[in-house]
Amino acid sequence: MGYRIVDPDAIDPTPDRPCEQRALTEPAGLEHVAMNRYRADPGESIPLRYHFHEKQEEAFYVLAGELAVETPEKTYTVPSGSLFVVDPGDPQRAYNPADAAESIEILAIGAPQTTGDARQHDPNEPDDDAGAE
Repeated sequence: MGYRIVDPDAIDPTPDRPCEQRALTEPAGLEHVAMNRYRADPGESIPLRYHFHEKQEEAFYVLAGELAVETPEKTYTVPSGSLFVVDPGDPQRAYNPADAAESIEILAIGAPQTTGDARQHDPNEPDDDAGAE
């Protein structure tokens, strides 16, 4: 049997990110799912770029605040206590709007756990496959 308690605040934030990211996957010993906790102040983005994943499903659970998610069709507003799900191949950019009244906290889950399947999305060039993350 394997059980673990992981304190996200004990994990150093990932350097060179547009907001505070605490990578939970490795400390939790997860093999099949990726997990991160994000804290974004007003005006900060969650991912490095507008992107999509080739194989990975993503789910963003909003712990606090109100998440904005830009997609090619529209921008979604995701309130605290709600889950926003993105299918593989669908581009998105999650962020905290510059005019937001507060910081947001997000638990992001991705499966399967992959490396290198994130691709930058350019709304003017939908087939752009430059690395995103």
